[in-house]
Amino acid sequence: MPPRPAPRWTLRLAAALLVSLTLAGCEVTVTDPGSKSGGTSSTRNGDEARKQLAKLTVAKAGSMRGYSRDKFPHWRSTGDNCDVRDTVLKRDGTKVKVSGCNVVAGTWTSAYDGDKLTDPAKVDIDHMVPLANAWRSGASAWTTDKREDFANDLDDPQLVAVSAAANRSKGDQDPSTWKPERTGSWCQYAEDWVAVKTRWKLTVTSAEKSALADMLENCR
Repeated sequence: MPPRPAPRWTLRLAAALLVSLTLAGCEVTVTDPGSKSGGTSSTRNGDEARKQLAKLTVAKAGSMRGYSRDKFPHWRSTGDNCDVRDTVLKRDGTKVKVSGCNVVAGTWTSAYDGDKLTDPAKVDIDHMVPLANAWRSGASAWTTDKREDFANDLDDPQLVAVSAAANRSKGDQDPSTWKPERTGSWCQYAEDWVAVKTRWKLTVTSAEKSALADMLENCR
């Protein structure tokens, strides 16, 4: 099985990538030059994602009967009054300041629409593959423990900091009916969506598969 994609939405496999982590008291500063630009957001050519997409099972969307977000418990505690949301905010922000585990300041650039956010309360942590979409594509048969693992997945590109407006616009839609506002992020979005569905063995609809294939054409 090929290696999993890097967990950060903004992590790029480019030689020019610089990540510096500075710890000073409660402040964490992350510098990631160029990763939030509106241009092509992936340095890969999409070949691996195309191979993974070809192997995904195509099926009609399942029923929403019995669905509840409560069946995907989140956010999971990470100890010392921290949780997964805190972890993503620290990971995806720059000049992040915390009080204990609570993120109180920083700057975030929404991966979907490019909006710059400075109030952590206005940052949403989006599930790349929405919980309801996962339910319709196989998660309805999982145990609650497995759904909890999915909803708090930090190992795959499943959690990303975005603007509340973008998150609400997306809702539980798949790429056949919703795409990020920034066309420059379509390649990365499609790669990450495919990676998550591959990792969790979720199905795709024919329309979803077609849309993902089209988005991967933006990879260079």
